[in-house]
Amino acid sequence: MKKISLIFLLTFAIFYNIHAQEVSIQVNGCKLAGTLDVPKSDHAVDVALLISGSGPTDRDGNTPLLAGKNNSIKMISELLDSNGIASLRFDKRGIGASDKVIESELTFDTYINDAVEWIKFLRNDHRFSKIIIIGHSEGSLIGMIAANRTNIDKYISLCGAGEPIYKTILTQLKDNKISQEIMNNCIVIIDSLKAGYKVQNVDPSLNMLFRPSAQPYIISWFKYDPCIEILKLTIPVLVIGGTTDLQVGVNDAELLSKAAPNSKLCILENMNHILKDVPTTDRMENFKSYSNPDLPLSPALSKVLVEFIKKQ
Repeated sequence: MKKISLIFLLTFAIFYNIHAQEVSIQVNGCKLAGTLDVPKSDHAVDVALLISGSGPTDRDGNTPLLAGKNNSIKMISELLDSNGIASLRFDKRGIGASDKVIESELTFDTYINDAVEWIKFLRNDHRFSKIIIIGHSEGSLIGMIAANRTNIDKYISLCGAGEPIYKTILTQLKDNKISQEIMNNCIVIIDSLKAGYKVQNVDPSLNMLFRPSAQPYIISWFKYDPCIEILKLTIPVLVIGGTTDLQVGVNDAELLSKAAPNSKLCILENMNHILKDVPTTDRMENFKSYSNPDLPLSPALSKVLVEFIKKQ
C-alpha cells in the first residue's frame, strides 16, 4: 500500500491569511513538490489542480529548453486566486523541485497516478469544496484519465490533443517540413513503438524525440486515445483551443468536444499554445511569446475559465 505523507512548510500560518504555500507529497518513495494557492475566505472554496504540458515543463509552465519564461500556468493560478478559487500546481517527478527519476523507468501511467495522488491530497483538505482538473497540452490527457479514476467535479482541457499522440507527432513533423527520408525513419520508429517494441538504433537527428531511454514512456503514452478517455467522463467538461496554436490545432479541440457528451467547446481567437494572445501563425513571431513573461494570459481565456468553474 502506498504511503502518502503530506508536508506543509507553512504549518503555523494563520488559516485565513494563507495564500501561496509550498507543499509536497510522497508517492512510492518519490517526493513531488507543488504550490498551493488558497484565497482568503471564511468558507470552503473550489480548488483546481493544474497539470502542465509535456517535456521538462515545471509547475509555472516554463521549461529549461527555452531561454526565457512564459509563466502561463502560474498566471492561471493567480487568475483563479483573484477570483476566490484555490489552485495547486506541481512539478512532475524528475522536474523542478520534485525528486529526480531514471528516465527509462518513467511511464505515462506514472504521471497519471501522481495526479490521482494530488487529487487525494486536495480531497483530504477541509478548506476545499469542488475539485476541478485543468490539464494543459499533455496534461490534458493525464488530467482526463486521472479524472476518470477519482471523484472530481469538473474537467478542463487546455490545448489538448484530440488524437493519439503518435498522430500529433506526425502532424508536427510535417508542419516542420522535415525531409522525406527523416519522415520515413520517424514512421518506422512510431510503428514499432505503437506495437510495443523498442527501437535501439535511432538516427542521431531523432534522438531527442525517440532516444531509447524515453521509449518506455512513449510506448505507454501511445496506447491512450484522448477521444476514448474523454467519452468516459460524466462530469461537466470544458474544451478550449486557440486559433494561433501551432502545436495543437483547433480541430483537436473540436474532436475532444464532439467525443465528450457533457462538454462545452470554446475556440479562442488569436490564443496560442501557451495561452497568450498572439495574432499571427508566423512561427518565429508566435514562438517569441514562449519566452515573454510580461505577456498576459488571453483575456478571453481568463473569462471562460472563471465562468465555467463558478457555474453551478
